[in-house]
Amino acid sequence: MKNNILYKGFLILSLSVVSFSCQKFLDDKPKTSLTTGNSYSTASDAEAALNGCYNIFYSSDYYQWEYVMLGDVGSDNAYPGGNNEETFFDYNRHNLPTSNHHNYVNWGALYRGIARSNILLDKINMITDVALTADRKKQIIGEASFLRAFNYYQLVKTYGGVPLELSSNTADPAITRKARATEKEVYDQIVKDLELAVTNLPDNYGSVASVNKVRATKGSANAMLAKVWAQRSDRDYAKVLTYANLVINGGGAYSLSSNYADLFDGAHYFNSESILEIPFQEGNWSASSWGVQLFLAPEDGWQKYCVPSKNLVAAYDAQGDDVRKNANITFMTKDGNGANISWPDENWNPCMDSTIGIPFNFKQKHPGGWASGDDYYLLRLADIILLKAEAQNETGATTAAIATLNIIRNRAGLTSLATTLSKEATKAALLNERRLELAFEGQRWDDLVRSGTAVSTMTSLNDNAFSCVANFPGNPVKMDFSHVTTQHVYSPIPQLEIDANPNLVQNPGY
Repeated sequence: MKNNILYKGFLILSLSVVSFSCQKFLDDKPKTSLTTGNSYSTASDAEAALNGCYNIFYSSDYYQWEYVMLGDVGSDNAYPGGNNEETFFDYNRHNLPTSNHHNYVNWGALYRGIARSNILLDKINMITDVALTADRKKQIIGEASFLRAFNYYQLVKTYGGVPLELSSNTADPAITRKARATEKEVYDQIVKDLELAVTNLPDNYGSVASVNKVRATKGSANAMLAKVWAQRSDRDYAKVLTYANLVINGGGAYSLSSNYADLFDGAHYFNSESILEIPFQEGNWSASSWGVQLFLAPEDGWQKYCVPSKNLVAAYDAQGDDVRKNANITFMTKDGNGANISWPDENWNPCMDSTIGIPFNFKQKHPGGWASGDDYYLLRLADIILLKAEAQNETGATTAAIATLNIIRNRAGLTSLATTLSKEATKAALLNERRLELAFEGQRWDDLVRSGTAVSTMTSLNDNAFSCVANFPGNPVKMDFSHVTTQHVYSPIPQLEIDANPNLVQNPGY
C-alpha cells in the first residue's frame, strides 16, 4: 500500500453556537486528551470538547475510507485492488488474521471517538458558566450522546459484543479492562443514547443547510434508531417502521433529490436528501479527505482500492440501471496524464489491453491530490426509505413495501415493480435495490448480514481472476469463497487488544 500518512490532515472542528459553518472547522487545541487535568469550566470548553467528538470523522482512517472497504470489499460489490495488498485481500476473502493492522487501528479509532464523548458527558454538568445556556447544554448532551452511539454502532456491527465503556476519564486498569458486553447490551446502550439524543436535539439549527447537514439532529438520531432496530439480531421491524416514518415525515423536511447523479457530482452537497454528511474542504490539508485518492485518480500511477466487481456491474446492467451505474462507476483506459493504465488488473484487464477499461469507485469524483473536498454521506433519506419498505414487507404490508420501493426505483429511471410480488420476492428485490442505490457507501455487507444471505451470497459468487499468458488472459481462476460461514459475519477482535486486556474473549473461529 502506498503510504498515505503524509497526506493526512488532523481536522479539529470549531463549532460556534451563534455562527457555524462547515468551512470553519479549525481549532488547534481540542479537549480530547484522556486526562483529569483538562479543565471544563466555560462554555467555550464545552464547545471545544464537542469539536473533539466530531473530529473522529476527520482524523481516522475508518471514516476517511475504511468503512467503505469493510462494507463493499468484504462483500460481492468490489475487489480489493491496491495490488492486492494483503490486509484488504484478507477482508475480501474473509481470511482476516487477528494481527491485521487495519482492524486494530479501526478498533482504536472508534473507541477514541467514544472516549471523547464519554469525557464530555461526564464533565458538562460541572460547568457553571452562564454563557452555556440550558438549551445549549441540552443540545451538546444530545450531540455527544448521538456521536457515542454512532461509534458504538460501527463497533457492534463489526465485532458483535464489545466492551461497553461509558466513562473514560481514568487510566485505572481495574476499570478500563472490561469484558465484552453482549451484542444486545451494546445495542441497548446505543438505543438509550439515541433516545436521549432525540429528546435533546432540534430538527435543525436554523435555516443554513451547511449547518444542519453536518451536525447531529433529531432526524439523524431517528434515522440511526431505524437502522439500529433493523440491524440488531433481536430486530424489531415495527420500531424500524416507526422511526423511519419519523424521519420521512418529521421536522427535518427531508426529500429525495430529483436527480440521483446530483448527489455525487460534488456540486450539490447539503441537499434535501442528506441527513448527515462529513463535509470536506478541498485543498485544505487539515480539512480535506485523503480517502478519495485511494479509490480514484490513477494519475499517480498505481492501482487503487475498492475496484467494482463484475458481479456488481452485471447487477446494474440486468436492471438497465445506467443512471446509478454511471454515477457510481467509471471505466478508464488511460490515467490522468493520458498514458495507458500501467498495471495489470487481475479481474478486468490482466494484460493491460489499452482498449479495455478498468472500473473505479466513482462515488466521489474529485480526489484533489490527496486533499479532496467531496463529502461522504453518513445518513441519507433513500437509505431510510428503503428501510421503511423492508419493515413494511417484514410486518406483512408487502404491497405497501413495493410501492415504497418503487419510489427509489423511479428516481433512478427504472419502471415500477409489480405489486403482486410475494414477500420473499420483495425481500430479494429490496436487497438488490439497496445494492444498486448504496454501492460504495459501506452498506452492502451489513445488508447481507441483516437479510441472512451473507454466507449464501459469498459462497455462490462466481467471479474469476486471470493472469496474462503470452499477451492474452489465461484460464479463469475462480475466486473461492467456499470457506465463508456464519463465523465471518464478525471480524476478529484485534490480538493486540486481547494482549492488553486479559478479560477480552476472541470471536469464535479466530
